[in-house]
Amino acid sequence: MVNFSLEGKVALVTGASYGIGFALATAFAEAGAKIAFNDIRQELVDKGLASYKEKGIDAKGYVCDVTKEEQVQELVAKIEKDLGPVNILVNNAGIIKRIPMTEMKAEEFRQVIDVDLNAPFIVSKAVIPSMIKNGGGKIINICSMMSELGRETVSAYAAAKGGLKMLTRNIASEYGKYNIQCNGIGPGYIATPQTAPLRERQPDGSRHPFDSFIVAKTPAERWGNPEDLQGPAVFLASSASDFVNGHILYVDGGILAYIGRQPE
Repeated sequence: MVNFSLEGKVALVTGASYGIGFALATAFAEAGAKIAFNDIRQELVDKGLASYKEKGIDAKGYVCDVTKEEQVQELVAKIEKDLGPVNILVNNAGIIKRIPMTEMKAEEFRQVIDVDLNAPFIVSKAVIPSMIKNGGGKIINICSMMSELGRETVSAYAAAKGGLKMLTRNIASEYGKYNIQCNGIGPGYIATPQTAPLRERQPDGSRHPFDSFIVAKTPAERWGNPEDLQGPAVFLASSASDFVNGHILYVDGGILAYIGRQPE
């Protein structure tokens, strides 16, 4: 019998006050896991706690900057004390700065790399020792189609997500012998509050140009929803994926498989 249950597991989902992280943590809770999440400010943590409570989920929220190694070590120790050792880690916290490369300051580039690549390294490093001690664990890195593709104005994000793909493979290579599986999920274009302005109808009732572009490039002919990521995440967090390691699962409606339709 395939086992997708997360009963008795402790899951840490970074940056999961809302959006994709919240959807994944909710799915884990429904599968039986105890949920811990962090965000960078108390008001975001409070907002997240209220949203989990509304869903009937008793999540634990913590303020932590995942780019700060000392804070992350303290976070993991607190979670271990409150809930137990982390069995499942989702490195979800991330940022994007859409700036043409020649106009982007080096400090802006470094900030994106710090949050989107250095932080997953720091948080993974913090939980791996207890995973080894406890006989295994699951690490899921939220990658991106930009782990494979380039696009205008996202040089830092693409560099970070490409690096995260390779960090995923390297964690799998280095720690697979300890029954630790590290995989990635690469979301396509997902309908979240952050992407809402790109989906707004224009004053004349027509679609936003970017909305039209994405729908035309996606065989599913729609944006994804955060819920589309829940099943893949539960699979990668459960014992159903015990022999899946170093894999990036793209949940993109088929974009990466599609060359695009011929112009009319």
